[in-house]
Amino acid sequence: MPRDVGAELRRTARETFGWPELHDDQLTAMTRLVEGRDVLVVMPTGAGKSAIYQVPAMVLDGPTVVVSPLTALQRDQVGQIADSDAPDAVAVNSAQPARASDNAWEAVGDGDAEYLFLAPEQLAKEEVLRSLARLRPSLFVVDEAHCVSAWGHDFRPDYLRLGQAIERLGHPRVLALTATAGGPVRDDIVRHLGLRDPVRVVSGFDRPGLYLAVSAVAAEEDKSAALLDWVREAAMPGLVYTATRKDSERYAGELARHGLRAAAYHAGMKAADRKRVHDDFLADRLDVVAATSAFGMGIDKPNVRFVAHMSVPESLDSYYQQIGRAGRDGARADALLFYRPEDLGLQKFLTARRLDAEGIREVAQTLRDNGEAATPHEVDAEVDQSHRRAMNNLNLLEQSGQVEVTAQGRFSYDGDDPERAAEDAAEVSQRRRQLDHSRIEVLRQYAEARSCRRQFLLGYFGEVLERPCGFCDTCDAGTAGEELPADDAFRPGTAVRHAEWGPGQVVHRAADTVTVLFEQVGYRSLSVPTVRERSLLTEM
Repeated sequence: MPRDVGAELRRTARETFGWPELHDDQLTAMTRLVEGRDVLVVMPTGAGKSAIYQVPAMVLDGPTVVVSPLTALQRDQVGQIADSDAPDAVAVNSAQPARASDNAWEAVGDGDAEYLFLAPEQLAKEEVLRSLARLRPSLFVVDEAHCVSAWGHDFRPDYLRLGQAIERLGHPRVLALTATAGGPVRDDIVRHLGLRDPVRVVSGFDRPGLYLAVSAVAAEEDKSAALLDWVREAAMPGLVYTATRKDSERYAGELARHGLRAAAYHAGMKAADRKRVHDDFLADRLDVVAATSAFGMGIDKPNVRFVAHMSVPESLDSYYQQIGRAGRDGARADALLFYRPEDLGLQKFLTARRLDAEGIREVAQTLRDNGEAATPHEVDAEVDQSHRRAMNNLNLLEQSGQVEVTAQGRFSYDGDDPERAAEDAAEVSQRRRQLDHSRIEVLRQYAEARSCRRQFLLGYFGEVLERPCGFCDTCDAGTAGEELPADDAFRPGTAVRHAEWGPGQVVHRAADTVTVLFEQVGYRSLSVPTVRERSLLTEM
């Protein structure tokens, strides 16, 4: 009899995890994985993305490797599996004793554990790759896969090495999961992970219970008063996102002085203190956490009633990811951005990347002098640079065509003079800066929009909302219909080509302007009358 994969998956979900139903997108992704396909899943926060690997893992031979970026997130995911009847889940990371990691490897090797959670930095280690290869994993999962695009270019460069790790393991089935990825970020994920003809399962981005609003403030010192006035009337609990660690501590202190159970959270705190704040928030022992972007990824807390931003984040992708932590229970939640145009300059400063020309030359010279292809670990050991700095420079050399990657994940120098290599890498870095700055410009447009804010946000992710939502501040103010286009041209998601800037994708359309993400120059807003008069854009 032919295997009924869908029935097998539904039965496993019900009997092992206690889930009576799987929704269509979950079942589609699971079925394609079991059939041997690579899969990219984009689903809103709280839509059950973890189930998409947890259930197929039970019907596939061989362990499941899950790349997860934060130890707190790994701990949550391991605990979630422990609450089911599934085999054990274990983690290997630098935050735990060596003996605990040894026990984890032993449990997976003996078949006592099915799920192995690793940080991307673990997969940069040769001994980890060799151990994984012996385990012959059947499924390789990249959780929070937007980090391949958002962090891989700078903050977490080992994300860009995951594609090589996958190939070293014989390219098992690959599942990439994220709640936030517009079309360009999806393409970035597919390219960097080396997904083979992946099935793309993209659920709707709309969160209809989330009220979207922007509050303009004249001066930085006005923000505290505006936040306190707003929070006094807000339902609890909530999150307040800040641009800097210092701000997170300042706002947490001010909220606490006004009688709220508030705490700060940022990457500069001790691990034990971060864990305490994380656990207290989940257990409703805190009303508000004031945090940098380090807090919240993967947080499974259904009753968050608001997310307030005290400054603009680096992109609408990040903004949507963070506000998606509110209202998972389906009840009303509020997403409020306190906005000053001057904050855009701060974000440009925070996202600026200084070109490490000297470090690039050192990596290039080391690879050329080596004469043979080297692993990232060998490059790291030979240069006088931190691991993150060395991997960033190696990534830039690869992307500028100066370095080639072999099928074994080794790097060989393919350029000429290392001085020229640094110049070529500088061009790649400059294009990144252009894209980062153009993303901030799109955030300005969102913050200053008079059109429906939900239409703008969904359009950025390629989803068309035909009419104003009626549940945002611009709809309440009666301005949402003023900028709606009267025709059907250049709708969000439309592929276009510019006479000078090449191919791109429409992310927003108002009556007289169209915003396009171009592959080469980032986001650009164009006058629709000028576009038509000069035939600047053609739909593809």
